[in-house]
Amino acid sequence: MAITGVNHVTLSCTALDRSIAFYRDRLGAVLRARWPDGAYLELGALWLCLARSRAAAPAADYSHIALDVAPGSFAALQNRLADLPKWQKNHSEGDSVYVLDPDGHKLEVHAGDLASRLAHYRAHPEKGVEIFDPPV
Repeated sequence: MAITGVNHVTLSCTALDRSIAFYRDRLGAVLRARWPDGAYLELGALWLCLARSRAAAPAADYSHIALDVAPGSFAALQNRLADLPKWQKNHSEGDSVYVLDPDGHKLEVHAGDLASRLAHYRAHPEKGVEIFDPPV
């Protein structure tokens, strides 16, 4: 028995309409279902659930959700997010922008994948990252 992927991600939100609009209008999500206290949206292959809450409590640590964007679409999406609060500068090997959603949840929009990240660390062994190849 093995995990095959992420089933869905649920985020608490204090204003459902505002959060739906953010994920739909800023990030291109497709609204798939809605009820008085929640909604389901699709962001590419991600099933995102928004759940109304009296108070959202985003993580105060480095925990965040990283979303894929095609490299050719990164600049346009970065421009669409330019006015949002940022929670860190990009220090990764690829293009990334780090923004907060309306309830303060940390999002990263990243153009790259695990293969490009591992290739970066293979090319820069001075960073001290040990790479493991998958079992054969």
